[in-house]
Amino acid sequence: MSLSRKRKKELRRLQGDATKLWESQQILVNDAANVAREASRQLGNFGREQVIPAVQDTYEHRIVPAVDRGVKFSKHIVDDRVAPAIGGVVGTALSAWDVANSKRAQLASSRAGGRPVAFVAPEKKSGLGVGGVIAIILGVGAAIGVLYAAWQTLRADDELWVADDPLSAPEA
Repeated sequence: MSLSRKRKKELRRLQGDATKLWESQQILVNDAANVAREASRQLGNFGREQVIPAVQDTYEHRIVPAVDRGVKFSKHIVDDRVAPAIGGVVGTALSAWDVANSKRAQLASSRAGGRPVAFVAPEKKSGLGVGGVIAIILGVGAAIGVLYAAWQTLRADDELWVADDPLSAPEA
């Protein structure tokens, strides 16, 4: 099957048009890539010159003081409320322990007819002692203080998270 000269001529013209279109698209894609590279470079400059200093300023003037307040508050709570309460409880428990030991010694002495009784030291217990309990309580108190500081820092506060002015396109 052969094509007529007219059809061959039309196909060659169509092929030429397609080639021209392909070349113009390649130029357009190249220009778009150049614009994208320049936009990326400008965005990097904008980030270094505008965004990073603003973020650092916000961090230094708003986040750090809020965290410091939270840490000071939690230290105040631990030092002035938790530690004295734990100290009182531990002191009372140790006093009760001493009274119980004294009473046990008196009872044993009275049963032995007034002679002093030698007590056998109880076996060492492996496990959590008084110090461990105190450490756990202080650790929980510190963790609560840190969580409170984080909550104060990250809570929804319009002044911290919403920009005052809407963003506009940078001037050339």
